[in-house]
Amino acid sequence: MDRKEAFRIFEETGALQNGHFLLSSGLHSPQYFQCALVLQFPHFLEKFCSEIREYFYEEEDIQLVIAPAIGGIMVAQELARQLGVRFIFTERENDKMTLRRGFHIEPHEKILIVEDVITTGSSVQEVIDIVEKAKGYAVGVGAIVDRSEGQIDFGMPLFATVQVKAVTYQPDRCPLCSQKIPLIKPGSRKRT
Repeated sequence: MDRKEAFRIFEETGALQNGHFLLSSGLHSPQYFQCALVLQFPHFLEKFCSEIREYFYEEEDIQLVIAPAIGGIMVAQELARQLGVRFIFTERENDKMTLRRGFHIEPHEKILIVEDVITTGSSVQEVIDIVEKAKGYAVGVGAIVDRSEGQIDFGMPLFATVQVKAVTYQPDRCPLCSQKIPLIKPGSRKRT
């Protein structure tokens, strides 16, 4: 799938939104990718995930797919289905990413980490830390959208079906705030 087709899908489903958004990183942005609006359609979910699968499938014998809750869960489950392996997810407890619900990682298990949208990579890094602490082996990171502009190095391959130039602002230097454009808090992470 090329970038033009991917953006057509994002626009068609309303997933690419314009306004004044507070990202989970704390940064402000005039654009927000609400991937859930794309992923609610199984055929789009399957299409985007198959590209991630193809990138990693030949190189690695993946045994587990893991994602941070909540955005990455659907991506991880579909990728695990396509790969024929199990999937688990991390979630926040007392503002710290953790494994719950009896999920576990086996030592030396080959693991693909996935996310719906990567901007700063902080949630993915938290998952990498969990994998390493459990003595698992992270083989790479897959995402639907990468907004990091190549600024993130996880120390392993990163593949995204779409790479987008992210326009972000520190809250104290945000021109959208200066224009008094209302701030929208999308996503699932609680922010104050």
